[in-house]
Amino acid sequence: MTGDELTALAARLSGRNVANIEPVRGGGNNRLFRVVAGGATFALKVYAGNAAESRERYAREYAGLSFLWRRGERRIAEPLALDEPAQAALYAWLPGERGGAATAADLTAMCDFARALYEARGDPAAAALPQAREAVLSSAELAAQLAGRLTRLHALEAEHPELRPLLADIEREAARLVPPGAPERPLDPAARTLSPSDFGTHNMLRTPQGPAFIDFEYFGWDDPVKLVADVVWHPGMALEPPARQKFFAGAADVYKVEPGFLSRFERDAPAYGLRWALIVLGEFLPEVWQRRVAAGVPGEGSVVRARQLAKAAALVARVRRGNVLA
Repeated sequence: MTGDELTALAARLSGRNVANIEPVRGGGNNRLFRVVAGGATFALKVYAGNAAESRERYAREYAGLSFLWRRGERRIAEPLALDEPAQAALYAWLPGERGGAATAADLTAMCDFARALYEARGDPAAAALPQAREAVLSSAELAAQLAGRLTRLHALEAEHPELRPLLADIEREAARLVPPGAPERPLDPAARTLSPSDFGTHNMLRTPQGPAFIDFEYFGWDDPVKLVADVVWHPGMALEPPARQKFFAGAADVYKVEPGFLSRFERDAPAYGLRWALIVLGEFLPEVWQRRVAAGVPGEGSVVRARQLAKAAALVARVRRGNVLA
């Protein structure tokens, strides 16, 4: 999309004359622009990827944020307009900065937001919201996701033989942690929560009004265990053990009303470390790399893949050590 096309898109969505539009750092799946128009500032988000994939992400994000905004949630960007043909959405601009290492206040803010999402599950309008992208509502689903990611990466071993030893390690650990015949019964809807499904300080802004949360492209219903395990394992945050323990304690206080939460976490959290190792290796998949390039992620492919391989190996080593929170 050219500069003139972006300006025209921003003018159409905002209903104002655009004075300035400039790119800012987006995620690995989108391009983000800061738009000044009619004396107001907006965020224009253009979603990368093929039409079907990007449609799922922008529709999911816009619907989730609209639901939360109508409930009075203000720790998010206000959704303003959606343009499906352009695969773009306009949001109010959140004036803030992404922080560095997670502070105690950040972790408390995350737990407070998780509580608000958990409480929102009783809203009648929440029933229309979809499952989170790659939700995990049973051990069988967790096993299936691990197997599916392993299969896609195994297919690349001839082109990338450096993958072979690590994938073999992950396969062995997966067989140990999520053995065949895992329970098929999905988690009871009453035990589920609404989740950003990419939750953490990497998607949090420190604004003058307090912490705000961004990037809801995978938003929907999920197991609270997955929300907590993703935070504990997420390589984008790389929490130190005291921070993991603090977040877990705060989250457990939110979800302890659900009797099975602690036992499911103990059972499944190690396997989420393997899942994250496989996610980190996604840059080896051609379609993922093409999306990263379209979103403007910098770096030469071989350098990025080598870095991701080292990150994944570190996650697997941590799984082997056995204590998720240590």
